Amino acid sequence: MPRGQPKKITPTYLERAALFYLERYSSSAENLRRVLDRKIRRSIEVHGAPSREQAASWVADLIGKLQRSNLLNDRAYAESRVRRLYAEGKSLGHIRQALSVKGVGKDDVAAALERLEAESAAPVSDLPAAAAFARKRKLGPYRADPELRREMRQKDLGALARRGFSQAIAIKILSADSVAALEEMIHDAD
Repeated sequence: MPRGQPKKITPTYLERAALFYLERYSSSAENLRRVLDRKIRRSIEVHGAPSREQAASWVADLIGKLQRSNLLNDRAYAESRVRRLYAEGKSLGHIRQALSVKGVGKDDVAAALERLEAESAAPVSDLPAAAAFARKRKLGPYRADPELRREMRQKDLGALARRGFSQAIAIKILSADSVAALEEMIHDAD
């Protein structure tokens, strides 16, 4: 078989490919289904067989088997992604969208956000994440020059909005007189 040509799809091959993928990446069931569907599509283009329906049946059986053995768990996947994305300073809207793109259901996302809130013993909000983003990008109170801060206010609002933060949160961040005032605001919100 020439290098770079896809292998012929069999149930055994799909299982090995799925396990290899899950060793390297955590995944939702829907995301794994998409990965395997791409392999199937490329294989069918080259080899012709099996039918897409038969291959889809193999994938459905494999996903069920992986879920029963707990190697594939959307709730656990959502919890770990929510923790990581929140720690990175992503907005709650961005977190919901990122998990939706990976095929995680709204119930699993909501449960993961509830668990994060229970673990942190404080309300989960966009304010700390927006402050972390502002610190990283040196927006608002993190700018040393007050004149530059005034000049860049609209651009800073845009940067926070593109990151998924509401206008109210962005204005709170940019209206803080100093870094200490912003930190106090975040502390009071907890």
